[in-house]
Amino acid sequence: MRIVIAGGHGQIALRLERLLAARGDEVAGLIRDAGQEADLRAAGAEPLLCDLESASVDEVAGHLRGADAVVFAAGAGPGSGADRKSTVDRGAAVLFADAAELAGVRRYVVVSSMGADPAHQGDEIFDAYLRAKGEADAYVRSRDALDWTVLRPGMLTNDAGTGLVRLEAATGRGPIPRDDVAAVLAELVETSATAGLTLELISGSVPVPVAVKSVAGN
Repeated sequence: MRIVIAGGHGQIALRLERLLAARGDEVAGLIRDAGQEADLRAAGAEPLLCDLESASVDEVAGHLRGADAVVFAAGAGPGSGADRKSTVDRGAAVLFADAAELAGVRRYVVVSSMGADPAHQGDEIFDAYLRAKGEADAYVRSRDALDWTVLRPGMLTNDAGTGLVRLEAATGRGPIPRDDVAAVLAELVETSATAGLTLELISGSVPVPVAVKSVAGN
C-alpha cells in the first residue's frame, strides 16, 4: 500500500511511519519544514514539502494521487493560538479531505481528539481546539466520496505502548500511549471495514488487531 500522512513530522505520525515502513508499505509524509526531511527518511518515509496552511487543493491532491489511503495527523500544536486552531486543525483538515476526493483516494483516516465537538463551549485555547477538531470531523463525515474513519484518542502519553487498547464508539476518558495510537492507525488504514465510524481510543485489555476487527464487525 501507499499511504500519505499529513503532519508527517508529528509524534504519532513518525511512529506510524516506522510501523508502516517496517511492514513493507510505501509511506510518505507532508511536512512544511525542509529541516524535518531527515527525520522522515530515518523513519522510512518519503518527505513531501507542502504547507497545508497556504497550499491549494490541486497542489495537495498532486501529492495524494496514487495513494491507497491517507491519514490526517496534522495539528497546530501546543503553544499555538486560536487562529491556528482554525487554519490548521480545521482548515487544513478540510483542505486535505477535498484533496483526497480530487485525487480519487477513498480511504481517509483522521486523528481527532476526544471531546471534539463543533458546539463545544468556552473561551480558552483548548476550547477553540475542540471546536476546530469537531468542525473538521463533521466536514469529513459529510463526504460521501470518502471511506472515512475518525479516531479520537484519550490523553496522549509517551509511555511505551502495550498493544492493549479499548476501542469503541464511546470509551470514557483515559490515557493512551502514542505508540498504541500509531498501532491502531496502522490497522485502520489497511482496511475500510471501519469506514463510517467515529471511535474513541484509550488503553485497555484487548490486543490492537482484535480491537480493530471487533469494531469493524459491529
